[in-house]
Amino acid sequence: MELINNIAKAHGGVSVFGGVGERTREGNDLYMEMKESGVINEQNIAESKVALVYGQMNEPPGA
Repeated sequence: MELINNIAKAHGGVSVFGGVGERTREGNDLYMEMKESGVINEQNIAESKVALVYGQMNEPPGA
């Protein structure tokens, strides 16, 4: 989480976390930590500079 925050602030980019299958549980934990620490700002989403992408393994691409 610290790496994602530092990259977004230092370089002005957007960090992306991709969670597939079992990683979706860890992704939810990561989301909650980012929200609590202020990396994700739900009041002003444009300030967040992070995207979390989740997918299931039992569905075809694009579903």
